[in-house]
Amino acid sequence: MSPPTDLKEVVESEIKEWHFHIYFHQRNADEHQAALELRDAVLRLRRDGAFVAVPLFRVNTDPIGPHPAGSYEIWCPSESFASVFSYLCMNRGNLSILVHPLTREERKDHDERKAWIGPSWPLDLSTLPVNSPNVPLQYSSLRLGYSSEAPGLSLDDRRKLGAQVEKILKGEKEAAKAPLD
Repeated sequence: MSPPTDLKEVVESEIKEWHFHIYFHQRNADEHQAALELRDAVLRLRRDGAFVAVPLFRVNTDPIGPHPAGSYEIWCPSESFASVFSYLCMNRGNLSILVHPLTREERKDHDERKAWIGPSWPLDLSTLPVNSPNVPLQYSSLRLGYSSEAPGLSLDDRRKLGAQVEKILKGEKEAAKAPLD
């Protein structure tokens, strides 16, 4: 199956919310402490306006759901994804972080659509539903992610932007050229 290239289809299927799950060996006091320090740093940076990221109030000291070890979740809207991903990449220490989108297909999100920052851990996917009736909205009061009411770029504006980028890159020897079709 070829990846989709229809602009409207791609824009409409864009992921708007993400989870980062920070893992630690629950019997390792140093890892547990490092995970809590990272969580507190994220909370301080959110407070100070670096990004929007919402750690769940609960820190799981035992496996829960598909997660095989101690962990906690950080919700992140797409508006802050690059900033949060960058911060966690640079500051995770020895912790592993599962990154997955939030869609109606929770099992696929944790399996085919996941990424890892650091070494991967095996997940118990049997605990997850294959399909949910709705996207699992979180923190809709923030009006970000799937709850955002901000207008995005129109398809025409996206096409114009794409044409401008192609024009600029035309003189760049290292940049691959887009197909003409």
